[in-house]
Amino acid sequence: MVDAASSAALTPLQWNGPAKLVRDTWLTFQRQLLLLLRMPVRIVLTFVYPVTYMLIYAPMLKGALSAQGVTTYAEAFRVYVPGLLAYTALVSGLITGFILLAEVHSGIIERSRVLPVSRASLMLGRALREVASLVFQGVVITVLALFWGLAVGIGGLLLSYLLMALVALTSVSLSYAVTLKIRSARAVGSILGTGSQPVMLVSGMLLPLTLAPLWMVDIARVNPFYWATSGMRDLFAGSLGATAVWVSFALMVPVTALAVAWCLRLFAREIR
Repeated sequence: MVDAASSAALTPLQWNGPAKLVRDTWLTFQRQLLLLLRMPVRIVLTFVYPVTYMLIYAPMLKGALSAQGVTTYAEAFRVYVPGLLAYTALVSGLITGFILLAEVHSGIIERSRVLPVSRASLMLGRALREVASLVFQGVVITVLALFWGLAVGIGGLLLSYLLMALVALTSVSLSYAVTLKIRSARAVGSILGTGSQPVMLVSGMLLPLTLAPLWMVDIARVNPFYWATSGMRDLFAGSLGATAVWVSFALMVPVTALAVAWCLRLFAREIR
C-alpha cells in the first residue's frame, strides 16, 4: 500500500492534463534547441541550404517566369519565395525522421522515458525544434530575397510563416511516424522519397501550375500542400483575404492535427 503522503507526491508527475503537456513540451523543446545549437554542422547547413537555392535559382527567375507576365525580380520573388518556403518545410521536414531513427537505435528515446515528463511532450518537443529550425531557414530565404527587391507586407509575411510552420509540423510528424513504424533507414528513405516527389510536383512549389495540363491542376486541388503554397503566394502578393488563404488554413490545421495524432499514437505503442 502507498500512504497518502506518497500518493500526493506522485500525483503531479502522473497527471497528464493540458497544462502539464504544455509545460513538458516547452521544457523538452528548450532542451532539444540547446542540443541543436551545440551542433555547428547543422547550424552551418541551416544557412547553406537557403543560400544555395537563392544563389543558383535567382539569376534564372525572371526568364523562367516571363510567360506569366513577370518582368522584374521583385515580381519573380513574390512567386518563387513562397514556393521555396513550402518546399523547404515539406522536403526538409521529411528528412528529420533519420535523426529520430538514430536516437531510437542509440537508446536515447528509451532513456528519456524515465524523465518525469509526459510521453507526448518527448515527441512534440523534438518536432517543434525541427519546425523552429525550418522556419528560421524561411526567414533567411526571405531576408536574402529582400536584397533582390522583394517587397512583402508584415501581416502577409507572418501568416506565411504560420502556414510554413503547419506544413513543417505535418511533414515532421509524418516522417517520425513512418520512422517509428519501419525502423529501417533504407526503407524509410525509399518510402518518404517516393511519396514526397509526386506530392511536391503537384503542389506547384518551385513553379506554379498555371501552365500545367488541366488533369494535373485537378489532382493538385485535392492536395493540401498545393493550397498551402497558393495561400502563401497570395499572402506575399498582399491578398490576405484571397480564397486560397482561408482554404489553406482550413485544410492544413486538421491535416496537421491528424499527422501529429498519428505520430503520438505510434510513439506510445512502439516505444515501450
